[in-house]
Amino acid sequence: MTIPFFDGHNDTLLKLLEAGVADPERLFVEGMPAAQIDGPRARTGGMVGGLFAIFPPPLKGGLGSVVANSANPSSTLPPELPLADAQSVTLAMASILLRLERAGALSLCRSAAEIRQAIAADNLAAVLHIEGAEAIDTDLRSLDVLYAAGLRSIGLVWSRANAFGTGVPFRYPADPDIGPGLSDAGKALVRACDSLGVMIDLSHLNAAGFRDVAAISNKPLVATHSNVHAITAHARNLVDWQLAAIAESKGVVGLNFATGFLRPDGQMRADTPIEMMVRHVDSLVEALGEDGVALGSDFDGAMIPAEIGDVTGVQKLLAALLDKGYGETLVRKIACDNWLSLIERTIG
Repeated sequence: MTIPFFDGHNDTLLKLLEAGVADPERLFVEGMPAAQIDGPRARTGGMVGGLFAIFPPPLKGGLGSVVANSANPSSTLPPELPLADAQSVTLAMASILLRLERAGALSLCRSAAEIRQAIAADNLAAVLHIEGAEAIDTDLRSLDVLYAAGLRSIGLVWSRANAFGTGVPFRYPADPDIGPGLSDAGKALVRACDSLGVMIDLSHLNAAGFRDVAAISNKPLVATHSNVHAITAHARNLVDWQLAAIAESKGVVGLNFATGFLRPDGQMRADTPIEMMVRHVDSLVEALGEDGVALGSDFDGAMIPAEIGDVTGVQKLLAALLDKGYGETLVRKIACDNWLSLIERTIG
């Protein structure tokens, strides 16, 4: 049995951009072995849609340069990204997504109704998401342009500071209560997104910024790709009061497949068993209820368990949940239905 699933976060657009080819849509359509998601494998794996993230790097030295390790035990936030650089790479990835739609590889969806229509037509449903608002000016003019291009979900920050707020460093063990709250521009961006119908993603945001969003937004709170801090004490994971706030707002958390956010020891190791993923799902269901848990893989942006491998391996996680005693109705909620319900209540 293949259970359809909707993924709350992937970095496949960045992978396509970094391929450096003139026709990245062909790579996606024909298959890209270097990626964890492409068109053929998405279909094989039961992926019916997802939030396709635009992540504006650039990181000198790569992600490893900002992740805590023996040479960098406390981790540091990378420097802020200039607006012009962020806009250039953001537009490049948005262009790839539009090209994928023109090539018939997916449908760019701007509402829950359009997602459902795409799924019914057997088309991959894509929602444009930005991971880090560096490409948006503080006057929010570019927000209007990006919204017209299809933007419907935004993480105010990645794990660095920008004009709107501050992200958490890749630090373990650590609490997410690191750094200041949202700037005045950040608070204005939250209000603008609420007004437009753009979902706010709390993943990567620090605790003070989380509190600010919770105080300002009248929409359900969402963390598209985060896990449980009580299991893995990483700064990127959600502590009990954050989970309680999300539950109270009838929001959703997408399970992040990144091994460093799954393992109790915080290590990035491919030999992480699927059971660790199930353990986080158990805890999320306990904290959020059956309607508050979904998937947010972080495919093409993280080291994931080798047992999962790529998008075709998601069915192994869903089978493990069934084997654990989760009923099929609940597994289908976690796999797809909870995201569609949440999008309906936030984006429209």
